[in-house]
Amino acid sequence: MILDEVQTGAGRTGTLFAYEQYGVEPDIMALAKGIGGGVPIGGFLAKENVSVFSPGEHGSTYGGNPLVCAAAHAALKYMIDHNIPGQVKRVGSYFLTKLEDLKQQFDFITDVRGRGLLIALEFNQELGDKLLLACIDRGLLVNRLKPNALRFMPPLIITEKDVDKALSILRKALEEIGKEKGKSGNAK
Repeated sequence: MILDEVQTGAGRTGTLFAYEQYGVEPDIMALAKGIGGGVPIGGFLAKENVSVFSPGEHGSTYGGNPLVCAAAHAALKYMIDHNIPGQVKRVGSYFLTKLEDLKQQFDFITDVRGRGLLIALEFNQELGDKLLLACIDRGLLVNRLKPNALRFMPPLIITEKDVDKALSILRKALEEIGKEKGKSGNAK
């Protein structure tokens, strides 16, 4: 079994790797992004019984050089030593709870989902672009997944206070969008 942990690995979902939450263990795992702590790196891990490469047989633009390997080692060591996945799980749970509160207040929010700090809001209308711009205009960076959904992937070191500030901005953007949408977009 091969798992892609490029976005979900390195603590993003509340455990060091997302697979740990599902009672499975991959034979091969793809990694990148988060393991470098901001330094571009990519790589894969394979159990010995499925590995087809010998050292030096596979190259990558973003893998294997001493600089990025040292950065990945330092980033992962920091994450483990400071229990960053535990913090992500705690703050992510707080974030999801607060988003569920917003869902109860705005009838056009149909779903809140995620694990750790990989979170999405879904809408019953194509509000993604307008909401994205309304958030950015107020200083909150979000990602439009599709026309009716936004994704939140804040830094792993975000605090509950930071979440409260983000949600204050999001609430104002939702209120603005609700007014534009009229009756179907009113707060409950």
